[in-house]
Amino acid sequence: MANILYGINGEGSGHWTRSKEVITHLQESGHNVVVVTSGRALTGLHNHFHVEEIFGFKFKFKGGQVDNLATFFENTSSLNKGGRSLKKTLKLIGETKTDLVITDFEPISCLAGRMKGVPVISIDNQHFITMTNADYPRRFVSQASITKAAIKMMTQGADQYVTLSFFDAEPKNKSVHIVPPVVRREVFRFEPTVGDYILVYVSHGHRAIAEVLKNIDFKFIVYGTTKEGCDGNVEFRKFDPNRFLEDLAGSAGVLATAGFSLISEALFLGKPYLAWPVKNLFEQVFNAYHLERLGYGKFISELETEKIESFIFNLARYHQNLSGYHRQDNNQLFAKLDELIKTVTL
Repeated sequence: MANILYGINGEGSGHWTRSKEVITHLQESGHNVVVVTSGRALTGLHNHFHVEEIFGFKFKFKGGQVDNLATFFENTSSLNKGGRSLKKTLKLIGETKTDLVITDFEPISCLAGRMKGVPVISIDNQHFITMTNADYPRRFVSQASITKAAIKMMTQGADQYVTLSFFDAEPKNKSVHIVPPVVRREVFRFEPTVGDYILVYVSHGHRAIAEVLKNIDFKFIVYGTTKEGCDGNVEFRKFDPNRFLEDLAGSAGVLATAGFSLISEALFLGKPYLAWPVKNLFEQVFNAYHLERLGYGKFISELETEKIESFIFNLARYHQNLSGYHRQDNNQLFAKLDELIKTVTL
């Protein structure tokens, strides 16, 4: 069995929630795992695994969109913290006699592994953008170029890349392995039903959302704002993971930002998705574009009454299209990972 250092990007929740499933599988398979991470992942995982804190890169937001300039200065001004974290990670690799580094879009662990001559496996959805032939709308070519450059820098030089995706594409080389998205084991408990409401999830506020939704003859349950209580046909709820999943499983559809993890779980539960990407975040544009291309929902750039009404009008068609979506558990990923671990640690 292998001694594994597992690096996890601490931005948002998607990286750590799926990594929790993977690490649990690794431990159940007899491997020893030490986690290095930051941010939300540190909070979410410290009660479950051996977790060490390192510096993590962060997005800065303003007005509900990514502030590219502030993000750049925030992270470049903290490079000394990154240097200290690299030294800490190199020391951990030596102390734990690490056989393998696995990284979920976490650059310090990847770099440390390469410096120590330890094999590195990357597991994330971001490299699907750079390491397959999947297309995207040409009007976003500038955003795409910046995003691709950033992705390539994050875990450059890994030995193998396991990329997660809800659709197929052609890998660019033999080190790229495409598998279905990770679904949290909590999701498997729910048998989906089609309710009389749209589940709404927004990040970073969006105070005016109620004014738009109140104009529509449909019920909405909203998560992600600071509000609680009802405002006409709009009910605001404080975030609770179990209740959120229950509301997701019972919804008629989803209106949300276009994060990969929520899209993956919504599709697994057969939910049409109105994707509203965070501005200046090309990864979400990419997800939303392919969601619409497959007929599983709609991609919108602005939250407008007419677009939401159109989505609701077409719910039956989206549900029909989703009946052909191949729901899979995590076994394909686990089998591929087990195979790669044997290959790279021989």
